[in-house]
Amino acid sequence: MEQRSHFFFAVRIPDETKRIMKNHIEKMRDSLPFSRWVHHQDLHITLAFLGAADPEKLAEAEKIVKQILKEAKAFPVKMHNLGIFGHEDSPRIFWVDTEESAELKAIRNKVFSACEKAGFQLETRPFRPHITLARKWNGAQPFQKELLELWKELQSEALGFLVSEIILYQTHLKQTPKYEAIITFPFQT
Repeated sequence: MEQRSHFFFAVRIPDETKRIMKNHIEKMRDSLPFSRWVHHQDLHITLAFLGAADPEKLAEAEKIVKQILKEAKAFPVKMHNLGIFGHEDSPRIFWVDTEESAELKAIRNKVFSACEKAGFQLETRPFRPHITLARKWNGAQPFQKELLELWKELQSEALGFLVSEIILYQTHLKQTPKYEAIITFPFQT
């Protein structure tokens, strides 16, 4: 059975930041046995997950997002802390979040509203900006939050970047990397 592609709007992480994150991920892999680590080229911050999108709705979302982002200006964000989603002893998602950013929240709200106007039913959980690093804990022992202290050593590199574009991505589950940039919505710099 063929799986349908999914689509989502996200903040693109700049290539230089992805390379730095790749080095950190390689260091963390040895002490954090998750089943699947995200390929560094797939790192992003999801703003609105659309799922398997109807082409007409997708075209409408693209049109509205383009309109609402035409005046958007680039802004900085900084990575903050490591964390998990799911059970504390067996998390399903391992991530790094960003420091509080009014600009990021505002952009997310605009993109989210645009997708709803286009007819998409979106997830209603509160927005928690993060970059997924790995999925599904696979350790012989339960996950220990103390493992997140590893980040203290890695934080010396002040991992920040400029948000300068939003991307509409398409998912290709059988490829690596699996996210393809379909449309770029650049910001003013």
